[in-house]
Amino acid sequence: MKSNQILKACFYVILSGLLWSCDKDDEMDPVVEPPVVPENTLETEINGWIRAVMNEVYYWNENMRTPIAATSEPEDYYESLLFRPTDRFSAIYPDYQELINNLSGISLDAGYEYTLYRASSTSDDVVAEISYVKKNSPAATEGLRRGDVITAINGTVMNIDNYRTVLGRTESTHTISYIRFNESEGGYQAQADISLTPVQLSENPIFLDTVFNVDSEKIGYVIYNFFAPDAGNGDKAFDNELDAAFASFKAQQINHLIVDFRYNGGGLVSSAVNMASLIAPAVTDEDIFSKTKYNDFISTNIPELSNVQTAFKTKAENLGATLEGNRVYIITSSRTASASELIINGLRPYMDVFLVGDVTYGKNVGSIPFEDEENDDNNYGLLPIVTRSFNSLDESDYINGFEPNVEAFEYEERLRPLGDINEYLLRTTIEQITGTASSARIEKLDRVDIGSTLDNKIRQGRMIESNPFK
Repeated sequence: MKSNQILKACFYVILSGLLWSCDKDDEMDPVVEPPVVPENTLETEINGWIRAVMNEVYYWNENMRTPIAATSEPEDYYESLLFRPTDRFSAIYPDYQELINNLSGISLDAGYEYTLYRASSTSDDVVAEISYVKKNSPAATEGLRRGDVITAINGTVMNIDNYRTVLGRTESTHTISYIRFNESEGGYQAQADISLTPVQLSENPIFLDTVFNVDSEKIGYVIYNFFAPDAGNGDKAFDNELDAAFASFKAQQINHLIVDFRYNGGGLVSSAVNMASLIAPAVTDEDIFSKTKYNDFISTNIPELSNVQTAFKTKAENLGATLEGNRVYIITSSRTASASELIINGLRPYMDVFLVGDVTYGKNVGSIPFEDEENDDNNYGLLPIVTRSFNSLDESDYINGFEPNVEAFEYEERLRPLGDINEYLLRTTIEQITGTASSARIEKLDRVDIGSTLDNKIRQGRMIESNPFK
């Protein structure tokens, strides 16, 4: 104990009238000072963990910024480290398990995705058009359909000033007012309001797979909305289901393949490898799908990670050389990202990849989710950028996205059901296959895309690598 503390102790003892003194020779109970507890101890521990992880695995670790105070909120501390604006993607989440669930398609959800539009280029009114409805969801049960237009939520009409607040109410039980296009009448009609309560949903990434026979062409078509092998239980049910779909394509002897990635913002690399192995012509595990680069610290200290090459899988369901012109057609949008772009880049050395839609998102870097396994009080999950991906020809220059061969935008037309051959993006792609223009009537719409529920998905813009550090 310091001398000034002893003096203070003696002073207070005298004032209290107690009969012992502070003389060293007298017997006395020791003066026990309460332990000094540093403020924000948990934040300090979490931020220490964040810094330790980032020092080792962050792709731009040599460009990390000087952090703010170690007692700061973890979100702010993490953000202070990042190499912005080059790093557009690293993220932190307050709940690691929720992060993992979302990457597997599990979320609290009413079961509908939508795109927001200004009603016209000159209007401040905002509407939400349903992009798709998830199977076995409350929205599906209530009969909501793709193309339905939400005009109000809990009775409030949306505009450019209030739509964020209004949409926030959909996270709990809410009522939507909406209109639906009536084909026979040629116009929209108001529908009865419906009430929806979000539930814990497990979404299947394979939204649709089918075969079309058009002008003597046999066309396989699959809509794949994110990359996940299963619902987080390790049974690889989604990968197996995709294998079965391609086995059916092969058995039906398709000669063209359309892969629809318009809503696919990314996901797990392992499932991207699985899909690519079904498409690339007659590839085996001797052929390189992609190459992965880590930072210099990892490449130097972990030799096995200095030259990572990921091979295709040898799969019986592979379509082989059946695709005419050795070409695959991929439908894209500005939200086609990460693992979807990995497939586009990885297939290009092996075949003609023909894109229909919009310029893709532009993300050639990958993440690994990290949790603090030594501190049960730290629930945070980190998703830093850890890798950059290249194809077998060492090509990786698509940070500005992939340009489509044929430009087409979903929002230019009223949405038709997915899988309807007159649906705009599918129709445009089929026209490229057959060389015959569709007879479908085209009505261009004057509206402006201002956002989508897909933009807020944890998996949007993610390319999730397997963790080699475990």
